[in-house]
Amino acid sequence: MGTVAVTGGNGRVGQAVLEHLGAEGYRTVNISRGKPDESHSDAYLTTDLLDAGEVYGSLAKSDADAVVHLGMLPTPERTPGYRTFESNAMSTYHVLEAAGELGVETVTLASSFSAIGGGFEPGPITVDYLPVDESHRLTPSTSYGLGKQTLETIADGFARRTADRPRTITSLRFPWVVDDEMARETFVEADRTLDGLRATDTLHTQRNTLFTYAHVSDVVDLVRRSVEATFDGHERVWVSAPDTSAETPTKAVVADLFPDAAVRADLSDHTALVDTSKAARLFDWAPSWSWRTLE
Repeated sequence: MGTVAVTGGNGRVGQAVLEHLGAEGYRTVNISRGKPDESHSDAYLTTDLLDAGEVYGSLAKSDADAVVHLGMLPTPERTPGYRTFESNAMSTYHVLEAAGELGVETVTLASSFSAIGGGFEPGPITVDYLPVDESHRLTPSTSYGLGKQTLETIADGFARRTADRPRTITSLRFPWVVDDEMARETFVEADRTLDGLRATDTLHTQRNTLFTYAHVSDVVDLVRRSVEATFDGHERVWVSAPDTSAETPTKAVVADLFPDAAVRADLSDHTALVDTSKAARLFDWAPSWSWRTLE
């Protein structure tokens, strides 16, 4: 099965990825800058992911066959903009460069919904058509969104190289990742109608993320499948649950909030506004967990 190095393995999603990969038979190495924690992995290497030498040294020591790069700032609120951008862009460059020179075949990158120009944007998201897919234009303006877009552009560049590059690079555009407790508190115990979201002043955030989310169980399954992928090049892949986080049916959400967007698919019931068919084609993956199962 080989060895997978996971950067940012101390984080909530990182811990879940390490545990899932370990349960699937992989040897795992947590590469993080925080306090050593080997309870979720077979080994731990303290590493500053913004230091090219440390990244190279830790990946070499890990003897990894694949890398999952999650070790970036999860939100932009606590750091200056340049630090946020640096975390996304430069750490990715260091990981891809080291992986290529060390002969690591597969790298999975944590991109984000914010790459499209949503998420933390102060203005409304630009939506040309629904559901959005990987061909939709990107219009980020914040340091976080620009960093995620740049991360993907860096991966494009490495994929064009003829040598010293990972063969398979996947940028997974994650939405907000929830577990059962988070989903119950945020979705089940709250009024998730459009009127309810307006009343709590959370509609802007939900609109700017197209009411997307994903459960950690589906996320770790997709990460493992991307680690096992063998395509040649770099692919961007959207990640989403099969439904929205709204109680209001999807057609009513679109009519109210995205009246100018072209509708390209059946949006009956609570169908998600993000198209995950590319993940199905590349990895034979489909999301299965819905917050509505908790009701």
